[in-house]
Order: sequence, then C-alpha cells, then structure tokens
Amino acid sequence: MTLTRIIHRGLILLLLSALAAAQTPEQKTARYLDSVRKQPSLLLAFLDDMPKGGDLHNHLDGAIYAEDLIDFAASDNFCVDRTISRLLAPPCDSCEKYTAKPAIRCAYDDHVLYNQIIDAWSMRNWRPGDESGHDHFFAAFDKFSLASHSHVAEAVASVINRAAREHVEYVEFMHTADGGASAELGMKTGWDSDFPKMRDRLLAGGLKEIAAATSKTLAEDEARARTELKCGTSEAEPGCNVTVRYIYQVLRGLPQEAVFAQILLGFELASSDPHFVGLNLVMPEDWYVPLHDFNQHMAMLDYLHGLYPKVHISLHAGELAAGLVKPEDLTFHIRASVERGHAERIGHGVDVMLEKDPIGLMKEMAARNVLVEINLTSNDQILGVGGDDHPLPVYLKYGVPVAISTDDEGVARSDMTHEYLRAVEGYHLSYAELKRMTRQSLEHSFLPGASLWAETKPAFRPVAACAAENAATEKPSAGCERFLAASERAREQWKLEREFREFEKKF
Repeated sequence: MTLTRIIHRGLILLLLSALAAAQTPEQKTARYLDSVRKQPSLLLAFLDDMPKGGDLHNHLDGAIYAEDLIDFAASDNFCVDRTISRLLAPPCDSCEKYTAKPAIRCAYDDHVLYNQIIDAWSMRNWRPGDESGHDHFFAAFDKFSLASHSHVAEAVASVINRAAREHVEYVEFMHTADGGASAELGMKTGWDSDFPKMRDRLLAGGLKEIAAATSKTLAEDEARARTELKCGTSEAEPGCNVTVRYIYQVLRGLPQEAVFAQILLGFELASSDPHFVGLNLVMPEDWYVPLHDFNQHMAMLDYLHGLYPKVHISLHAGELAAGLVKPEDLTFHIRASVERGHAERIGHGVDVMLEKDPIGLMKEMAARNVLVEINLTSNDQILGVGGDDHPLPVYLKYGVPVAISTDDEGVARSDMTHEYLRAVEGYHLSYAELKRMTRQSLEHSFLPGASLWAETKPAFRPVAACAAENAATEKPSAGCERFLAASERAREQWKLEREFREFEKKF
C-alpha cells in the first residue's frame, strides 16, 4: 500500500470518527434502533427499556390478567361454571372432576380447568372458528366480572407495577367507579327528554351523594393499592412511581336514562375530585343501543359540556369495520364525537377512512389537536384490522397526533412494550416518531397545568421558562423549577425528558 493511500484511508477514518462523535445521543439511539429492526429479540429489549410516557386508553377491568382474576375469585370463595367458565356465587360443588359448579380454587389442582378458565377470560389460544374474536373478547368480561369489581385496589397495584417495569410513568384508568349506582338512580328517576329538568331531578335525587361516596371509595382503593405496593417503605414496588388518574367510564349500552345519569356523574366527579380527570363512553360501538342512541348520547354530552366546559372528554369512536354494521353507520361517529361530543381524544378511530370526507376530517382533527389513542392489538383481535388496513400511517400522514395505548391488556394478553413492537414492525416507525408519540401521550393527558412545550409542531419546543434547559441538564434552572412546581402536567413531561436522557446515554 502506498503512503498516499495510507494517508487517504487514515483521513477517511478520522472523518468518520469525527462524524460519529458529532452525533447527538438521540441520533445514536436512532441508528441503534435501525440496526436491530430485523432482530426481534434485540428490538424487543430496546423497546422494553425505552421510556413510554403515558397509557391514555386503559380499561382497568380489562387490564387484569386472568391469573390474577382467578386469585381474586378464589379469595372470595366464588364458584365457576365448568362448561362456560363463568363465575358464580357460592355454595359450590366439590372438586370432583365432573361437577358442574366447582369452587374456582379447585382449578389450582386441575390444570385442565385452570387453562380453560384463562382461555375463556382472555384471547389466549383463541383461534378463528365458531366464535369471532369480537365475540370472544367481549364475552370474557361477563365471565370474570364478579371478581374484578371487588378487587380494585389489587388490580390497580398489579397493573401499575407492570407499567412501571415497562417504563410507563402515567396511566389514566377507565373505571366505572360508582359500581353502577348512578345508572340505578337514572332508572329509578326515569327518562325526561328535557335535559335541564333531568339533571335537576338527578341532583336532587341523590347524585351528589353518589359522587361523594364514589370519591371516598376510590380514595380508599388508592390507599390500599399503595399499601399493597409497600409505597413509602424500603421495600416499595416499582408501581409506586407511576402517576395514576381516572376517567369515569360510562356504560353506553344501558337505557338512555341510565346513560344520562352516568354522564352527569362523570362531569360532577371530574369537577370535584382531582382523582378523576375526565369521562368516556364505553361498551361495543356496534351493539344495538350504542348504535341506536348514538346521536342522543352526543346531544347529552353537548348539553352537559356547556355546563361543565372545563371537564375533559375522550370518546370511543370508529371501533368499527366494514361488514360489522351497516355502511351508513361507518360514516359519522368520529366526526360527531369531535364536533358534537367535544372529544379532545378519540379512542381507536379505526374506520376513519369510511367516514364522510375522511381527509377533511383528519385535517380538522389535526387543526383541533385531537389525539387518537391507538390500540393495535385489540383492533386486530376484535375487528380483524391490522397491517396495511390500519389507519395509523394515514393519521401520521395528515398530522393527527397519536399515542400508543393498551386498551385491555389483560384480556388481549399484551402489554405496552408489545404494542410498541407491533407499531415498529408493522409500520417501520423511526425513533423520532416513537419519541414524538410518547411525548404526545403526556401532552394530551388530562393532567392539570400548563404544558412544558410552547410548541409541538413541527418540533417540540419548551416554554420560555425552561428554554435554556437541554438533554444534558441535570437540574432545572430556578425559573424552570418554579414553572414545574405550578404544573403537574409539566412535571410529568420533565420526568419523561429525564428518562429519555438516561435511556439515550446507553447508545
């Protein structure tokens, strides 16, 4: 090799070294992600360790894994229907092999029964056949509901411990925390199409007392969850570091008087109890009552939003697919939820391309800054929509903010890491896109206080008080510290930035 060639090669190596040294930790992390895209085990490890911000679409009942539900049921001495795996009240039959109603604790010594229950209470081992994924998924809830309703504290502790281990720092649980008391009051009060009169009758009839009792019960459940996690002790579990808030969950499949009462309770709770940060309407969108009463539900939300304008609303909309309902029922739910239901976030939004003027709708959502809570696993399992058929890339194309979430991770047998894995493998998302989604999860949370970000488009730019801070900042300046002290939302966002800084140091 000639001297000239040696010098030339040395210069190239020096230049490459200089370029590598000039890269930011974020750029190096992005390069590493690109290098492991085709290596599933390394990709999974990367995503497991990556900070994930908040889980904004998480049904508490559906987040519990079946194994925990069996333990809850056994502690309450419930029985199980051996044929359909539905929980039943005692007395129970013996544990003999062919009894119809054994105690569920019998499953601990009967692996066939134990596995049968887990499969019935989740999507584990489900295969297309006589029962659709949609029907198997939603049937699970009625089978285990007796156990989940009486173990809220244990459920919260289990789910947030899992979230913490996956580097999720914030969870908004959808939870019908009053146990159906407001729905019962609505049925007792009866329907009145005059919304002001209906509201007055409910408030006079005991709804405020239901709100106070609900807040008391939730506070007790929260305290028990922290005890379960040993928070404040030297043996504190990881879940102690997860911030938790609640979305009051309205069961929209009930009669309209019950739905109105629940929606009103949601507005009342979110106005009076800081544990509750908003409300949402749940139950399958394709069932008869949610379809038939959809416009009535939007009218209820529109009226009550006018009375409680500061209460946050996220709505399930567009959790539909072609063939599941009539074509005309696919054309307006997302738009109506945004324009008439005052939704700041949309859960699922799967059928957006079947809405009237879908491109115009997405441009409107981007302009209004309405986020879509993306639930890839459940969309695939329930609707059979995934891969190129899923609208995630289209939402990104039109600038609609999105965030990855879990939906019903226990029933789906998934978790936040695997939701991110589906997103990366299915849509070749870059590290910058993942980081943006994660930041958006906290930007669009319903936590109170000003945002850390003055702008989020095209890039995230911090507010003036924290503009001097950067990824290397260990401690905020005095001005930034004062800003953070005044905003719970900004504190969570600052925590995420700190987590990203530590994560990216590894690469």
